[in-house]
Amino acid sequence: MAMRRWMSVLPGLIAAAGCAQTVPTPPGARSEMTASTLTSVIAAARADAALRFGLAPEALKVVDAEPVTWSDGSLGCPQPGRQYTMALVPGFRVRLRGPAGLLDYHAGARGGLLLCPTDRAVEPSPRNAVR
Repeated sequence: MAMRRWMSVLPGLIAAAGCAQTVPTPPGARSEMTASTLTSVIAAARADAALRFGLAPEALKVVDAEPVTWSDGSLGCPQPGRQYTMALVPGFRVRLRGPAGLLDYHAGARGGLLLCPTDRAVEPSPRNAVR
């Protein structure tokens, strides 16, 4: 039910293409996004990409999806001129392939999903980083 609500408000939450785009957690879906799982992040990334490109979510191939540790609050997608919390942030990285090419989604474990342009994406902290 919460996912259906989210998908119904998602089109209005997406900004212009070409920049990192946070997909805000809609009201009422906070609890589901607070306890993000890799499965829920993959589903959210597919839903977002499907809406952006007018595709069925199943048309987007998952290239890879994994839990990661981001080196700061930018979730691996820093925007020029902005400052971020300097702390390790547990989260997820999901990369999808579709007709538009590779889509790199970054998320925090506490919620928040963003599509990061590939030219601005920063690799997550090494696997042996403190989690």
